[in-house]
Amino acid sequence: MRKYPIGIQNFQKLREGSFVYVDKTKYVYELTQQAGYYFLSRPRRFGKSLLISTLQALYEGKKELFTGLFIADKWDWSQRNPTIMIYFNQMSLRDLGLKASLLTTLKHEAERHQITLQEEGVGFMFQELIQKLHAKTGRKVVVLIDEYDKPIVDFLEELEIAEANRNILKSFYGILKPADEHLEFVLLTGVSKFAKVSVFSDLNNLNDVSLDQKFSAIAGITQTELEVNFAEELLDLSSIKDVSPSELMAKIKFWYNGYSWRGMEKVYNPFSLLNFFSKNGDFQNYWFSTGTPTWLVQEVLKNRDFDFTNLEIDESSLESFDFRNLYPPTLLFQTGYLTIKSYNETDRIFTLDYPNEEVRSSLYQYLLQAFRFKQSDASVPHILRLRAALRENDMAAAIKTINIVFSTIPYDLWQRENEPGGVPHFYHALIHLTFTLLGVYVQSEVHTARGRCDAVVQTDKYIYAFEFKLSDERTHKTAQEALDQIFAKGYLTPYAQSGKQCYAVGVNFSTQLKAVENWLAVEVE
Repeated sequence: MRKYPIGIQNFQKLREGSFVYVDKTKYVYELTQQAGYYFLSRPRRFGKSLLISTLQALYEGKKELFTGLFIADKWDWSQRNPTIMIYFNQMSLRDLGLKASLLTTLKHEAERHQITLQEEGVGFMFQELIQKLHAKTGRKVVVLIDEYDKPIVDFLEELEIAEANRNILKSFYGILKPADEHLEFVLLTGVSKFAKVSVFSDLNNLNDVSLDQKFSAIAGITQTELEVNFAEELLDLSSIKDVSPSELMAKIKFWYNGYSWRGMEKVYNPFSLLNFFSKNGDFQNYWFSTGTPTWLVQEVLKNRDFDFTNLEIDESSLESFDFRNLYPPTLLFQTGYLTIKSYNETDRIFTLDYPNEEVRSSLYQYLLQAFRFKQSDASVPHILRLRAALRENDMAAAIKTINIVFSTIPYDLWQRENEPGGVPHFYHALIHLTFTLLGVYVQSEVHTARGRCDAVVQTDKYIYAFEFKLSDERTHKTAQEALDQIFAKGYLTPYAQSGKQCYAVGVNFSTQLKAVENWLAVEVE
């Protein structure tokens, strides 16, 4: 069995340890052909740290590590540049604080290069280190900064600390532009682009390549790279799972492919793909389970968003990240929960959607749990019980399960049912999330789009059209009204020739009872 570099972010360790490596040095070569200041945004676990480490090895002239790679015979190995490495993900930000962490890092870098620093303050010390390195070596300096935004992103629930860290970073990064004569190459990577909070206001010569088509696959694994680098694994798994190579590939694509930063070339999540092969082809949630920040879900819940399919967004909104005015679609895109599905070049509008099944199903589970205000009660078992009931055509059991899902809306929210976006919003959110997640497990068509039935669910034997009504003290709906709507609008007409038994299901939910008040199910001939 080959060695997969799961969690390994050091290029030298990866190459010397004979781990599987997908050659990305073609993109590294393109990036380094023009000296400049670059910025790259990608979600966590996409190889940003490995890219930084690769550039360090390249500029430090470690030729032996690049044997057999694209760049091996294209780089001038006689020229070497001193490097300054700043990994924010390796700092003890909560224990030491940002300023102390930066000072410690700069002192370590100075010691690595046998330089003595005399200045005080992170900005002046950083500037002194760059100037002295250039003077000592006679070569311009390469500055590589990984996860530049971590001191802000990690404190989004503590805005005073985030604001203080922003100000420190602003002065820290601000010295790079006036140090231009001493710099050969600069790359900053991170998750977010803080355009609206002036982190880069003094570093306005950054070349942002995050959405540059030339570098769309600089992180992640392309379809060709998958087929070439993992041909042995694909062949073995096809035999083990007793499926054709094309069937296996289609399922791997469905689960882990789909990330795009221009709407054209798509890449796989490398962390999920490597884990998939290391677990002998077990289709699981790998990337999502490594950490979904609570602040992200809280923002989604606060904004009462629950449907993120086919979102249209302009470029400025897509790239900006204002931590005092967070916008969920921007958050979800920059953190990897949404990706670019297409781009309208004329109108400069991007369409966002879920990248793949791993993210889509996992986020729906997470959101359903959040909208149910449950921290420990997993929602999937309820969905599986609902699936079992519908497969057995046991509508009473299905309604009981639906009641359980709705039972967790807090009491105080029911008291605000007359406020805009109160109970009706959470009610519709739970319907959408429940039945969309059900579609993951039933593996059938489930939709809740406007102008259609609230949900259409197909099992191997049955097709159900659900229509829900919400009654309160002012409006008295009935299950019969819901049923009549299904027939009047012909929701089941497209399924008349399916060969399955079709049922119209009308459900009336009472805000006073906080449960389903009545329901009717009628077989449609």
